[in-house]
Amino acid sequence: MPRFTVIVPAHRVQGFLRQCLDSVLGQSFTDWELIAVDDRSPDRSGEILDSYAARDPRITVLHLPENAGLGRARNAALPHATGDHLLFLDSDDTLTPGALRAIADRLDETGDPDVLVFDYVRAHWWGGVRRNALAHVLARTRAVPGGAFTAAEHPEILELLMVVWNKAYRREFVERHGFRFPPGYYEDTPWTFPVLLTAARIASLDRVCLNYRQRPTGSILSTTSRKHFDLHEQYRRVFAFLDERPELAHWKPYLHRKAGEHCLDVLGKPDRLPPSAKGEFFRATARLLREHRPPGAWTDAAPRVLRLPYAAYLLGRKASAARHRAGAAAARLRAVAARRGDRIRQFAHRRRALDGELALYSAFHHRGVLGDPAAIHRAALEYAPHIRGVWVVRPEHAGQVPEGVEHVAPGSPRHLALQARATWFVNDVNWPWMPVKRPGSVHIHTHRGTPLRYQGADLLTKPGARRGLDVPRMLRRADRWDHSLVANRHSERVWDRAFPCHFTSRRTGSPRNDVLVRGDTARGAAARARLGIPAGHTVVLYAPARRDHTRGGHVEPFDPARFAADLGPGRTLVVRLHPSLADGPARGLGLAELHRRGVLVDATDEPHVEDLMLASDVLVTDHSSLMFDYANLDRPIVVHADDLPAVAASRGLYLDITAEPPGHVTRAYEELAALFASDTWRDEESARLRARFRAVYNEFDDGRAAERVVRTLMLGEPMPAATGGSGPAGTTAALPAPATGRDDLQRLS
Repeated sequence: MPRFTVIVPAHRVQGFLRQCLDSVLGQSFTDWELIAVDDRSPDRSGEILDSYAARDPRITVLHLPENAGLGRARNAALPHATGDHLLFLDSDDTLTPGALRAIADRLDETGDPDVLVFDYVRAHWWGGVRRNALAHVLARTRAVPGGAFTAAEHPEILELLMVVWNKAYRREFVERHGFRFPPGYYEDTPWTFPVLLTAARIASLDRVCLNYRQRPTGSILSTTSRKHFDLHEQYRRVFAFLDERPELAHWKPYLHRKAGEHCLDVLGKPDRLPPSAKGEFFRATARLLREHRPPGAWTDAAPRVLRLPYAAYLLGRKASAARHRAGAAAARLRAVAARRGDRIRQFAHRRRALDGELALYSAFHHRGVLGDPAAIHRAALEYAPHIRGVWVVRPEHAGQVPEGVEHVAPGSPRHLALQARATWFVNDVNWPWMPVKRPGSVHIHTHRGTPLRYQGADLLTKPGARRGLDVPRMLRRADRWDHSLVANRHSERVWDRAFPCHFTSRRTGSPRNDVLVRGDTARGAAARARLGIPAGHTVVLYAPARRDHTRGGHVEPFDPARFAADLGPGRTLVVRLHPSLADGPARGLGLAELHRRGVLVDATDEPHVEDLMLASDVLVTDHSSLMFDYANLDRPIVVHADDLPAVAASRGLYLDITAEPPGHVTRAYEELAALFASDTWRDEESARLRARFRAVYNEFDDGRAAERVVRTLMLGEPMPAATGGSGPAGTTAALPAPATGRDDLQRLS
């Protein structure tokens, strides 16, 4: 018998059905059967199902003689199921790649529980993707000792969306208890609550296994209809289930409250009920809750408002909305007053003299002591200890600040007071919270690496890439810069063009790259130990860039689990997503789960990317500027350029990185896998390409960039200019002259 039976009912879904079925057929885990039910669909859904069944013997199609509805269509498939576990997949939703493998592995880990609850994302019709807001519940319950629990032990599992399709069910458990779907709307309610309350063993998987399609139209539950009255009958079925099982009676107050919340939620939606039916629905809800009121006061289980007439309920809602509007207006007034107060306080502080021994640091929008500013701060502690360095760090990142480093929260009174009097400002992005730059203050802008994608004013030609960006404001803030640090002449030309402002380019090298030029082996070894990488393993660092042309910013060009397996024994794949994706759905689509299983190492949360570079033996990337930094290590680099034309068209690229690459270039996964299988990723050609690349793009990186910044820009001392440690003297003489027009910066647009 197969491991899974996937049940797919279909009605009026011909536009989505193929995607749904393909998401199952494309799974790496193949031990499944699929039972598709044509619920007398008037479109071509039945034909599509038959064509798929003709191609794959694992697919069985049932054609119902009459339209039965979603619940009874699922029931029709149950007698034909032979799999160990049941999965219910709606025909407009899709499984994510690797979902069945992840579910199967978790079932094995937890000893085949009665129910496994997994995560999902809402995939909106306009392209947006939003992860389940209660994903943290799955993460918390996943860590339960032994892996399995009951609803009584972790009742928060009942707060998740009460749907059937985010769970896998042990078939023997379903058959033993005779669970079936009732007719009507909200058929998942009298299935899900009884199943979870009955299950002796529940497990969770905080991995996104399903894309829940959000259509603007077409969802049964989003249509205006009197069929929403079915909700009352569905909850009566739930209460009847409890009445038949005295051992579950203690759940009645909880379900009484849930019923009230659910009904009021439907009543509050403007597009669910005909206006003439809303009063009737309210009274039917009150009647349901009175019928099944548990012992005790009303307020123990149901909203107090349900004891009132519908007119009083409406008045209460209107009053609540008015209070909300008044509260929002008051909050706006308080915000305006606070901003004015901040300006007054800053103005008062600006009347005091600048503190010539005070420096303010920030990195990556106040995310911690990171990157180039951190390297300059460390150098200042050594070469200019009299300069007090204070970091601006968001409260949620304050726990990562090293011990002994002074820091303040952005926008706090202390931050604003320090900002008004500081002489030195060091940042890798623009400073917010600063209405005026004081005369005599010095802004050192480090940037965040060598630019490959369009920046600043060049984004004006790429409207899609500048979505959400105010380029004129960005340039006004850039006008505060006094010094712009560069690691090569390419960066110098680009920053001068992208930010036509009043600053001076400084050929200092990149401070954060000092440790790479020096090859700090101790930091690399410490990072390997921290990440649990076995001794002697070859470490492949995969660091893709963020995509501006896709919703969510992340696309997997290949299956990382497959790549990790194809690398073979003695090699560890370390994946680092762009930091802006750390809290998004990208990691939930399998990366975190693969890390837990030991398939690869998810290092997205590692704050210092320099440590990861030092810990690795080769970098695999796409259009990430990390390649310019990594080249300082003189270790192999592979550019996987599968979607470079799309990036060039949407964001714009200053360089055709495939024309003068830092190493081998691949454009398909098969090429990438073959490169590592044959060991040609580190051949002589790779070394030749890398040497040429380093001579051009690491020309000012000599391991003393941070010291040079402190000595020359903060202390005013003379110091030899950076000569670069990447190649022999004179290697940069053949560089092209600085750009005089925009065309040379738009070769790929």
